[in-house]
Amino acid sequence: MDYFLLKYLHILGATVLLGTGAGIAFFMVAAQRTGSAATIAAVARIVVLADFIFTATAVVLQPISGALLAWNAGYSLGEGWIVLSILLYLLTGAFWLPVVWMQMRMRDLAAAASSTGLPLPAAYHRLFWTWFAFGFPAFTAVAGIFWLMITRPSLPTFTFGG
Repeated sequence: MDYFLLKYLHILGATVLLGTGAGIAFFMVAAQRTGSAATIAAVARIVVLADFIFTATAVVLQPISGALLAWNAGYSLGEGWIVLSILLYLLTGAFWLPVVWMQMRMRDLAAAASSTGLPLPAAYHRLFWTWFAFGFPAFTAVAGIFWLMITRPSLPTFTFGG
């Protein structure tokens, strides 16, 4: 596959990951600030859908395009900056997977509160603040990956196997 096509797809995937993550965070925080269970439930439904359509697709395709791009450009996957990028990617995933579950649970709690006319339960608020806190290390890791991809700093190379 052509190097520039691979690079384009990899950058596009990274942009989708960063943009969807930032957009989801913005809309969930904006919905939270309304205090309206109906608004939060509606926004959370869209956020969960966006995470499955955009984020999950990019999460799967990004390592594939990255490995193909590295191979096509002649880089070893043992290059220090690539290894660190992969570790940061795994760290991001370790925060993202629980966040998806939290979003689905917040959606359900807000929908239940909206349909019964009751206020949002304490469990919703605990989940929201945990979800909010999980965004900081995930976003920082993604920003770090962008920096590593752009600068490709000289870091020790790793060899795998014998």
